[in-house]
Amino acid sequence: MTFEEAKKQMEDCAHNATPLPLYRCHKDVWALKIAEIHREEFPPTTGEHPMGGAIVTAGAIIVPAEAGYAAFRVDGEYLRKHNPQVGGYFVVYKDGYQSFSPAAAFEEGYSIWA
Repeated sequence: MTFEEAKKQMEDCAHNATPLPLYRCHKDVWALKIAEIHREEFPPTTGEHPMGGAIVTAGAIIVPAEAGYAAFRVDGEYLRKHNPQVGGYFVVYKDGYQSFSPAAAFEEGYSIWA
């Protein structure tokens, strides 16, 4: 759902109920825009396969769009949880938590600090 769709849904609900509180983000994060994602996939093994014979994604190499930053590896758990996409942002919070943000949402909420 896009921000505009969510905003319209909240406005439509306002006629029947109190709308949700609106929050503004003011946290610092480290982030790199994703230029390429090279998934590391392994074919199914012979015999009983816990995934039903599906290809298993073990991780990926992410190539940043920004010059001067090396490509880096993320594990399969990160891929399954966040489903990163080219053009979006790999994000690291102060506590070390790694996430993904679509470009529009990230660029609307953050500006480069240092």
